[in-house]
Amino acid sequence: MNAPQRTFAYAPGHDAVMRLRIVATGAVQGVGFRPFVHRLAVSEGLCGFVRNTGDGAVIEVEGDALALERFVARFDTELRHPAQVRERRIERMAACGDEAFAIAASTHERTQFAAVLPDLATCAECLDEIDDPANRRYRYPFTTCVHCGPRFSLIECAPYDRERTAMRRFTMCAACQAEYDDPASRRFHAETNACRRCGPRLALFDAHGRPICMDDDALGQAADALRAGAIVAMKGLGGFQLLADACNDAAVRLLRERKRRPSKPFAIMTPDFDAATALAQVGATEAALLRSAAAPIVLLRAREDAPALAPSVAPSLPWLGIMLPYTPLHHLLMKQLGFPIVATSGNRSGDPIVCDEREAIQTLHGVADLFLIHDRPIVHRVDDSVVRVVAGEPVVIRHARGYAPLVLATQAVDSRGASAVLALGGHGKSAVAAAAGQQIVLGPYIGDLDGSAARTAFAQGTNDMQRLFPMTSPAVACDTHPDYYSTQFAAKLAGEVRHVPHHVAHVLAGMADRGLEAEPVLGVAWDGSGYGGDGTVWGGEFIAVERNRSGYVYRRVAHVLPFRLPGGDAAMREPDRAAFGALHAVFGEAMWSKHVLPPVADAAPEARRVFNAMLARGVHAPLTSSAGRLFDAVSSILGVCRHSSFEGEAALALEAAASRSSQDFALAPAVLRTHANDGMLVADWTPTLAALVEASEAGVDAATLAAAFHDALAQLIADVVVQVTARAATRHVLLTGGCFQNERLASRALARLREAGFEAFTHGRVPPNDGGLAVGQALFATAATHAQCAEHEEKR
Repeated sequence: MNAPQRTFAYAPGHDAVMRLRIVATGAVQGVGFRPFVHRLAVSEGLCGFVRNTGDGAVIEVEGDALALERFVARFDTELRHPAQVRERRIERMAACGDEAFAIAASTHERTQFAAVLPDLATCAECLDEIDDPANRRYRYPFTTCVHCGPRFSLIECAPYDRERTAMRRFTMCAACQAEYDDPASRRFHAETNACRRCGPRLALFDAHGRPICMDDDALGQAADALRAGAIVAMKGLGGFQLLADACNDAAVRLLRERKRRPSKPFAIMTPDFDAATALAQVGATEAALLRSAAAPIVLLRAREDAPALAPSVAPSLPWLGIMLPYTPLHHLLMKQLGFPIVATSGNRSGDPIVCDEREAIQTLHGVADLFLIHDRPIVHRVDDSVVRVVAGEPVVIRHARGYAPLVLATQAVDSRGASAVLALGGHGKSAVAAAAGQQIVLGPYIGDLDGSAARTAFAQGTNDMQRLFPMTSPAVACDTHPDYYSTQFAAKLAGEVRHVPHHVAHVLAGMADRGLEAEPVLGVAWDGSGYGGDGTVWGGEFIAVERNRSGYVYRRVAHVLPFRLPGGDAAMREPDRAAFGALHAVFGEAMWSKHVLPPVADAAPEARRVFNAMLARGVHAPLTSSAGRLFDAVSSILGVCRHSSFEGEAALALEAAASRSSQDFALAPAVLRTHANDGMLVADWTPTLAALVEASEAGVDAATLAAAFHDALAQLIADVVVQVTARAATRHVLLTGGCFQNERLASRALARLREAGFEAFTHGRVPPNDGGLAVGQALFATAATHAQCAEHEEKR
């Protein structure tokens, strides 16, 4: 966020009594901001008020000029995280003669987006209370204060006041009301304030939805069931989680079978930080993430000497997704258990996370043995976030609880004249964004839009964004792929629809994330697939993007050599198909003589005939420049992963194999060629693959070759960038797209680019995968509409 600028100071000649009006925007609701201002004003002997508005907060403060100057200075230096002021404006007013300082009733006045805060992990003070037998909140699983607890998941509309949240159904008891009214209390104007007498309660239901017990008994019996190997569906902060003993392989395998999730890794929750460090290697950055208020799932390297986890938690992978307890309910349960548990999304494979108990009992019937629920409604479903450290910096992989909604300030668009934009993202890893003026807000991860439940959740997500961040007649931005559900949904909405090329949106999302909106940037956009618009499937692109008077202009300046993909989308589930296409590009029909390669060795005569025909004639075998499919091909060729049960499994397995390499091995580099027709630079990877096949036939192990392949592609990126930028102005290079979730590829490519003198970046807060597309779409459409407005004004 932008640092606030001082605009007031005492000067000789000022009146003895003055009044200031301060308008503050940013994270100023639901974070103890008004109590902070109240205590600050009272300590300086000042009068006036503070109130929430639809935009943020307004303060009017009156008193001695020197006291006002101290108030402003302390306001800037003493504000406590997670409260954060993005911008403030100060103006002098005539004194009104107020006699006290008050927290005034909220108003709905709005000129821009209010910052709706993400949900916050339980603070240390609240944890001390639930651990203290003498405290009235001892073992109360919904203990919160102004510094922690649910925010986004329970707000209905801004401004953030109790009557506009799911807590309005709970009337505070006398003791809680006294805390709420006491300026000295940590719960002064804490909108989620509650206790065992007046707040939400726990209940335990059996598999058929029949009540068993409540409160502490419910928690105790749920813990006993987990110890015995049962699967418990627990209503958490933003939805249900399916829980199982992570050390009990039979329980984990049963969960996989019931959820129909054969191999995708499960996240686990450990009782505390020490238990996490016993299981995985935790660096300083990872430790800060685990302990942060966002408390995401952090991808960590498993320790070889770790206590035994069930092998089915993360089959054949060297990484664990670990999170710490982040609500009082989680803390109480984990303290009672004392061992790690699987804590995965409460849904059936392919569906969005379930957030309502009635829906959970119906949807998860046959999956969960018990249901641990509470009666606080979840207004916005929000899954657990996932973060990975890449080249020493956190990269959000799944943007959800603790991070969503994310407010990005962009200086590339003047706030005057630009119409609002609702951006719908892609088809996979769907998320929605809203933009107005100089702000873009990215909502939480929804999921893939294949099933009816996911599409219902997507429609609800678009409605939620428009209710929380009201926009007048917004333009609608979406992908160019005609078969994406989000693209089809855009056509049903009122307003102008702007189609944004898939990989351009990837680059722009990273630019917005890294504050590069006004800079010329060379984007390296590598992913599984995206609509290219030229009859081929893109996914290994080098795209130059810059801003001019008409908005953002872009040019595809290089790409990975295309190869045929027999069966098209079927190759996403069957890496062998990608292998046949890549091998055919190198060897032609002679590829069938490479019997040492697993996909060739296992191909039946009829399969060889069919694939030969498809590849030779180009029938149902589209050309693709996808780097993601190239990773799949090598994963199959090396026998690392031949069948994918989830997106990216083959590439993830190849990265895992590379991490086990203990020796250096170099493959032939790619050859860069300039296409005669259009001057496009093409990175020909066939020498690299030919060398890999030759080495495999010679007996070089798969781990060594997997590592060498990653390193060869990192060098390919650097070589292309050097050649392309030799005739371009930019020194800014951005790595974007799902391929750069791969830590080895991203970190080595960044290192090579920086060694070559480039300012090289990848994503941080905005996911590099399709979960960030909506941000790029919003930036593109906002810049275009602003340019149109500016042109119109010039012609008037």
